[in-house]
Amino acid sequence: MPEKNFYNLTEEETAKALNSSLDLGLPGQEAKKRLLEFGLNELQGKKSAGPLTIFFEQFQDFIVWILIGAALVSGFLKEWVDALAIVAIVILNAILGFIQEYRAEKSLAALKKLSSPTSKVIRDGQHNIIPSQELVPGDLIELEAGDNVPGDARLIWRTSNFSVQEASLTGESTPVMKTSLALKENEVPLADRANMVYMGTSVASGKARAIVAETGMQTELGKIAGMVQEIEQETTPLQKKLEQFGKWIVALCFILVGLVFLLEWLRGGKMIDVFLTAVSLAVAAIPEGLPAVVTIALALGVHRMVKRHALIRKLPSVETLGCATVICSDKTGTLTKNEMTVQSVYASDTLFKVTGVGYEPKGEFLVDGKPVIIDDYPDLVRMVNAGVLCNGAQLVKDNSSFKIVGDPTEGAILTAAGKLGFWKEELERKFSFVEEIPFDSERKKMTIVRRAQDNKLIAFVKGAPDLLLNDCVGIEDKGQSRLLTGADRSRILKVNNDLANKALRVLAVAYRILDKAPDKYEAELIEKDLVFSGLIAMIDPPREEVKKAIIECYEAGIKTVMITGDHKNTAIAIARELGFFKEDSLALTGEELDKLTDDELYKEVEKIPVYARVSPEHKLRIVRAWRKKGQIVAMTGDGVNDAPAVKEADIGVAMGITGTDVTKEVSDMVITDDNFASIVAAVEEGRGIYDNIKKFIHYLLSCNTGEILTMFVSSMIGLPVPLLPIHILWVNLVTDGLPALALGVDPVDPGIMKRHPRKANEAVVTKQRAFLMLAQGAFIAACSLLAFSFVLFIEKEGIERARTAAFIVLSCSQLFHSFNCRNMTESLFKIGIFTNKKLILAASISFFLQMAAVYVPFLQKVFKTEPLGIFDWVLVIAISSFPLWAMEMIKAINKKGGFIRDGYIS
Repeated sequence: MPEKNFYNLTEEETAKALNSSLDLGLPGQEAKKRLLEFGLNELQGKKSAGPLTIFFEQFQDFIVWILIGAALVSGFLKEWVDALAIVAIVILNAILGFIQEYRAEKSLAALKKLSSPTSKVIRDGQHNIIPSQELVPGDLIELEAGDNVPGDARLIWRTSNFSVQEASLTGESTPVMKTSLALKENEVPLADRANMVYMGTSVASGKARAIVAETGMQTELGKIAGMVQEIEQETTPLQKKLEQFGKWIVALCFILVGLVFLLEWLRGGKMIDVFLTAVSLAVAAIPEGLPAVVTIALALGVHRMVKRHALIRKLPSVETLGCATVICSDKTGTLTKNEMTVQSVYASDTLFKVTGVGYEPKGEFLVDGKPVIIDDYPDLVRMVNAGVLCNGAQLVKDNSSFKIVGDPTEGAILTAAGKLGFWKEELERKFSFVEEIPFDSERKKMTIVRRAQDNKLIAFVKGAPDLLLNDCVGIEDKGQSRLLTGADRSRILKVNNDLANKALRVLAVAYRILDKAPDKYEAELIEKDLVFSGLIAMIDPPREEVKKAIIECYEAGIKTVMITGDHKNTAIAIARELGFFKEDSLALTGEELDKLTDDELYKEVEKIPVYARVSPEHKLRIVRAWRKKGQIVAMTGDGVNDAPAVKEADIGVAMGITGTDVTKEVSDMVITDDNFASIVAAVEEGRGIYDNIKKFIHYLLSCNTGEILTMFVSSMIGLPVPLLPIHILWVNLVTDGLPALALGVDPVDPGIMKRHPRKANEAVVTKQRAFLMLAQGAFIAACSLLAFSFVLFIEKEGIERARTAAFIVLSCSQLFHSFNCRNMTESLFKIGIFTNKKLILAASISFFLQMAAVYVPFLQKVFKTEPLGIFDWVLVIAISSFPLWAMEMIKAINKKGGFIRDGYIS
């Protein structure tokens, strides 16, 4: 089919362009030809990797290969415990990675579920029901309430109340009224194409007939599916850093181990003994516990996040959250409650303020800050009652809360009436239903005719103030109706404009007492000679907790950006109320965004906190512009239209309540309460988890450095070998596991959200941190060699007793050092020794395991250890604690100078 803006064409021109008929539809044979030409009406996906392929891809990381090598070496040395532990770690990581990636592959399957299974089609003038996948361009289809739209189509006929729920595609929160008339503008945003319906949306009310314009991957939904496929999944900052870090640490370890091997061999050591020592040192030097501890720390963080309404789908995303610098959020339901709320009412030349938020009918009507006495305001009572009686919604109490069945705007009116003590059920008993004239996008009004108990027929009307005012001849004034004057009109329009400028949605309410029942209940006959009752102004208000979260974001150095399908003025008003739209801020509509090139958007993006009336392509451009700036972007989404941008972002955040399956499947995180504040809470958790990852990396590397330097320095200065290969492997096993894991669950620093985000490219180990780890490792090595030398040369004990002392000091000094790693600026005694009870338990278990190697008889033979005397124990414990006291002194000195900041090494 030729490419056209079908919304610009008349019904006849559309049928001609698609070689179809407005009455008969396509001939059956022509439909078969087109099916061969255009293919099935379904979403095509890239060939996805099979389960086995996904599983084996988990073994491609460099550090995983190093761990497999370490396991083989441990097996060669007959250190089966080490070998099995490393293999278990590798397999565990592979299983977790497989589960995450396999779920992500199901995103296209979720998209396909949105397609309607069957369609009502007219071919050769005959009505048929066919599988939706057999639909072709030019087919004439029929739609009614509840139907899923099977393809992109141009409406050619519809009932006056025909509306479509397009939230999943455009972000528009309420059903959109449709027309069959051609649109005059050439470039109309997707959300404003009132004569088009789109695949993946659903009919909310009414009936219609339409000609299919696009099917399959050519539909708007298909284009989104294509965009989702084209976006490459990037590795997270943590994955990149661990990859680089793994290569760096392995290279450094092998250089040092090679030097130890060379020095020991030059000193005349036996080749087999020297080789075993070097290999043991290599196995100990590689932090094989790192992937396991990272995985477990992330998994435990995920468990904590669930309690704060954040469900993590991809583990590395937890860490990425910690360095988020921009949060791009939808407005409706995320920044706001998604519950329309009446805030102002105008009646009898008085503006009333209405308190309360949401559908809970708790609040008051205020005048000059004082609650109203309803008997003093008969015009207010009549106006509110008219709003209730011209209403198709229901306010329903569900257990302890209230919910709306029907249109949210009408629900807001019922809630406001409830605050005055008026309920729809009671009023309907006094005013029985006669007839309804549904809302029409051309009239912008709706009417319900009711019969009062005195048998009078009354038409209650509500609609757009400017249009409804034109149909009014009278006005309520002090309980009586009088003639509507020009001054009245000007005053009403001014109030309307003032309210609209505050981004409030304003409806006018009027009524008419009918002299007799008309022959036909038509708008032209009923909606005239009305008496104006008043104005009702409402908005979907910001969540109270979001205001605090926005302030928290500001203090944490995180920018908030609103991307919404709502109108520009409404978006600006909400952003201003929440505090992230300043005097120098800019707001763009999708149409204005189209006029900017990518380079222009790149230059201006930091000044634009609000985007309104945007399409999926716009959202992608915004995310890419921020990422091009080097920012780490979190993007929220709920509809199908959000899926490409959610996948493109560094952290894709789906809404748990309103979110579609598609968006959830491509997301990294699902917010179970659809609340912006929960995203900020997740960022806080992410920062805490990364802090803890840095703590145990620091601990593992400084301890491993101590082990290497103990052997390296003893070789350099000609000491006997202070540790046997089995000693090195045992210390590595006892100290690397439990204490490191306990550091991974250290309580989050209370001031963590006062810091600015770290840079995404910041190394896991900075030069300053590396220097401190080297110094701490050297100190641990010095302590071990001091104990070894004292027992061997001062006490003149045997080599096995001296090795036992060095063995215990090397292990215990690392356990003391684990408490240093909790915080590098604050004293352990200030943050509290017992604030991490898991670390105390881990250190205690590790200590008793170490004691077992010295005192259990059969282990003494394996480890070649000897029991120590009381004096030796005093000496060993004192020397082992040196790293803790030395670091406490450095922290005290640092308080005066300060080369360490933010609770950790910079």
